[in-house]
Amino acid sequence: MDLPLYKVLKNGTTVELDYIKNQEYEDVRKLLNYVIDEGKTYPQKQPLSQSEFAAYWLSKEAFVVRVSGDDGAYKPQTILGSFYIKSNFPGRCSHICNAGFIVQPGLRGQGIGRFMGESMLLIAAHLGYEAVIFNLVFETNIPSISLWQSLGFDIIGSIPNAAKLADGKLVKALIMYGEVGGE
Repeated sequence: MDLPLYKVLKNGTTVELDYIKNQEYEDVRKLLNYVIDEGKTYPQKQPLSQSEFAAYWLSKEAFVVRVSGDDGAYKPQTILGSFYIKSNFPGRCSHICNAGFIVQPGLRGQGIGRFMGESMLLIAAHLGYEAVIFNLVFETNIPSISLWQSLGFDIIGSIPNAAKLADGKLVKALIMYGEVGGE
């Protein structure tokens, strides 16, 4: 599959989706740690060190969405979002992947998540995966649930009281499943 992929966001900014570059690791780690600190969508309680981030986010395939070329008002903040794809299970079940997504807080709702989600499904198929499982989608993460359902994912189960949010509230986690598409 040829990368980068390009898209014009709702705000008119042209972005590209590509493999993460070494010089972008720290920006993505800071964004992930910001999302972890929000305490609403990821299971980690503490920010990740560089080695923890590498083991978690960079262990297989990782991608970023950045402003394309010199376009847009967001030039100082070139990493707009990121995601990874990796096997969810070993061996005989390794055709099912897992993925994780983060978007800059001030840019949520601009189409970055949808662009990453649609692209992930194509990339996953190209990598030989046949399906995706999200193990822990917190029931309070309505934008994520809505996005994945709009892309054909089903809720196949739930885990009661799976997550304790930053505010101390216990919430159910959903398990979501979707098949990947071809190119």
